[in-house]
Amino acid sequence: MLWGLVGTLAFLVLVQGYRLFVGALGLDILGAVGVAVLVGGIVTATSYVAEPRLTTKGRT
Repeated sequence: MLWGLVGTLAFLVLVQGYRLFVGALGLDILGAVGVAVLVGGIVTATSYVAEPRLTTKGRT
């Protein structure tokens, strides 16, 4: 779940950086949070699935 939190926060940082340096993104803050939660869920699921495979290969 920690990787999901990292993915969520990283996405929000990228959104804010884009708004700061480029301009409007087309998402309001609630939309960005919704997408960030979705990204965090995908990262959490992916890390949950990938961990046993990486452990068996000795890559942890």
